[in-house]
Order: sequence, then C-alpha cells, then structure tokens
Amino acid sequence: MKNYILLFLVLIFTSLILYISLTGTAKAEFSDHSSPAQQYQKYCAGCHGVELEAFVDRDWKYGKSDADIFKAIKIGYPNDGMPGFAETFTDQEIQEMTDYIKEGVQNVNAYKFEQENNDLSGVIETELFSITLEKVVEGLDVPWGMAFLPQGDMLITDRNGKFYRFSDDKRQEISNAPVVLDKGQGGLMDVELHPDFENNNWIYLTYSKAKEQEGKTLATTVLMRAKLHGNNLTENEIIFEALPYLPTRHHYGSRIEFDDEGYLFVTVGDRGRRDENPQNLDNHCGKVHRLHDDGAIPEDNPFVDSAGAMKSIYSYGHRNQQGMEINPKTGELWAHEHGPRGGDELNLIKPGVNYGWPVISYGINYNGTTFTNLTEKEGMEQPVIFWVPSIAPSGMTFVSSDKYPGWEGDVLIGSLRFKYLNRCKLVGDRVVNQEKLLKNIGRVRDVKMGNDGYIYVAVENPGTIYRIVPE
Repeated sequence: MKNYILLFLVLIFTSLILYISLTGTAKAEFSDHSSPAQQYQKYCAGCHGVELEAFVDRDWKYGKSDADIFKAIKIGYPNDGMPGFAETFTDQEIQEMTDYIKEGVQNVNAYKFEQENNDLSGVIETELFSITLEKVVEGLDVPWGMAFLPQGDMLITDRNGKFYRFSDDKRQEISNAPVVLDKGQGGLMDVELHPDFENNNWIYLTYSKAKEQEGKTLATTVLMRAKLHGNNLTENEIIFEALPYLPTRHHYGSRIEFDDEGYLFVTVGDRGRRDENPQNLDNHCGKVHRLHDDGAIPEDNPFVDSAGAMKSIYSYGHRNQQGMEINPKTGELWAHEHGPRGGDELNLIKPGVNYGWPVISYGINYNGTTFTNLTEKEGMEQPVIFWVPSIAPSGMTFVSSDKYPGWEGDVLIGSLRFKYLNRCKLVGDRVVNQEKLLKNIGRVRDVKMGNDGYIYVAVENPGTIYRIVPE
C-alpha cells in the first residue's frame, strides 16, 4: 500500500515539474486572469486611488519609466510599504499593469472639473436626488465659521475680524468682538454655542492673537468665551491659550466642538513647526485639546499625570485640523486635517492616541521631495481615509436631517483647493463611497447643519453662504 502512495506522489511531482518546464512559471496557474483594470482595482486601488489619482501629485521616487514601474510591481519596496507581486502576477501581467498605469495617469480626470464653468444657478443633479442652491448671505470676506442660535439666527465669523449675526435677512455686526491678527491664515476663526446657551448665553470663539516680543510679532491660537446679548458681547474671557507663541502665520487649526457630556474640544495646528511640535507633549501645537466649559482641565485627560506634558492634550501627532465634529449617532469625535502635498486625513479621534505627523504620512513636501518613507508605524493611528492629491479640507458636518434621503449619517467636508463639497458615505467607521458635490462653488470654508434641517455652505472669493435645498 505504501508503495502505491509513494508512486502516486512521484507522478504528481513529476507532472508539476513538467508543467513548470513548459510554461516557465507555475504562478500563471493561480492567476485570476482578470484584466489589468480589474487587477488594479483589486490589488492597487486601496493605496494608489481608484482612478490612479495618487500617481498624479507624487514624486516618483524610484522612477517612472516602464522598467522602473515594472520593477516596483514585481519586486516592490517593502521598506516603503510597497510589496512585491512576483508571486501574484506573471511577467506578462506585470507588463500589462505597467502599460495600464502609464496610460491611465495621462487620462486621470478626477479633478478635470477644476477647469469647467459649472452652472450652479439651476437644478443640480447628485447621485441620489436633485438640489438647488439658495444664496442666504452675501458680501462677506472669508466666512470661517457658522453657528445657529436656538431661534434660527446665524452667527458668522469673518476671518478679517468681523463677527456677524444674520437675522430676518439682515446682517448686523456684533460689537466687542476680540482683536485678531488678520495675517496669513490667521484671524477670527470658529464659533460655537454652549450646549446650554438658552440659559447661560455663552458662546465660544477661536482666533489668532498677537504679542510683541523682542521686536517681533508673535502669534498663537486662543479660545475665548463671552456672553451674547443681542448684538453685543460681554464678559469676554480667554480660557485657553496655545503655547508657544511663534512668528509663523499659518496652521492655527482652530475648530471648536462640544461632546454629549459637555466637554469642550479645540484644535491647534502645528504652526508650521512639524519637527518640533506635533510629537512633543510639552507644547499645545499639533494637538486636539479637551477642556471643561470654563477652560479647566478634566481630571481624566490622558496626559494629566505625564510629567512635562500639557494637561489639556487629548490626541497628538496632527498637522492642521480645520474640521471637527461629533457624530450625532455615535457620540464619537471626528476630525480632518491638511496634509502637505497629498496626505490629507479624516480621523476618528481617540484619547491619548498618536496620529503620526510627521513620522508617518501619505504626503510629500511641496517641492516634490519626501520627508518620510513611512506610511504606518506601530503605536501610530492610521487615518480612516486620506486624499492624494490634497483636497485641502475645511469645515465638516454630519447629515442628521431627513430632508436629504440617503445622506443621513454621511459626513460632508469642504474642499478649499478644488472648490467642491465632498460627501463621504459612512458605514460604521469606514468611508465606503465619496461624491463630489457643487463642483466649482468656490473655496469651501465651512459647512453646517442648520436648526431648520438644511445644510449651509460657506465659501470665499466672494464670501457667500448658501443653503442646499433638495428638490
């Protein structure tokens, strides 16, 4: 019996050797024989983009000739996160994939609309239904933040330092607003109501605050609260001041959000000091901070007992977060941030977690060079989704109204760079689909759900606020 089994195994092995000698490789037997486009979507799209968009705005570190691409696919660069596919594809399939990528990059049109003059004055078709745009507020400069009072009035921050109340189709300036440093990316930024505003009248503002030191003008992000009485602010009080003050004029972050338990969150950008600030806990920059409504530090913050750490830090390793929102269904905190050239991120914010900037990133320097070869590292959180090329995200809101069937629970994110509103379809904590809305509406600075159940979009150049009305 044993002899028969041995003979059977010898025959099988001999047949396999003969097959390999005839075909030159055994791996073709296991190929799924899909087209290059199908294989790309299966094996490559997760990192390089469904429409090959990741190749468009990147420096080709290892070259972009046919031979370079062939080698990258076959052998890979594991230390840079690129696996080899020699055991997955035949040489012929790798060459077909190379041709597919080379040809496809020349025809990527994911952002072709940037050159189009889309007419947004009439009925606009989306994937699920038709909408129209209504102009609500005009004559603004850079409308940075919006908040809605219980009776429906809208509060609007303009980056130039003006603070407005919009009521009964009239825009009125609110007096006693803070003095801001209106330079670069700085100015009057976000606005948020206290959860118990109807009883205490507290509102919260973030802005760039200046101070003179040794003949230089330095700046930082501060959070102020004040009581709103009619069109006047009283009891103005700075309750959080990001340290250190720096001479840079960008990356202030500056979104504000309350969670369901009444804790107050505020973002501070890395202020352009990526190698000094985001990974170090001894400063406020490149972080999300968690406070009580009066600026006091919660006793259960993750770094309260860490020597030398800023006690307000909730998460760190961020670049420049200009969107933050609580998911009303789950109570979870979400935020997005600007990458450099590529690598914008949407993140689910968790206490004490390091989000990696600048140690890991899907972006590169603006001049096309690389500053890190790592896209992941143990102990650092991966984004829920990232964008390459950069869309320059700003503002965000979760759709919580039944006026937009099929959008409920989705997150809307503005694009400054490509001038559209991005709808991210969420299933749990995953983005399963994206839709570009309102192409070429303008540089979207903020988006909010109003008390009336409608979505409001604030754009700059010229400064206008629109209401999205479903047909």
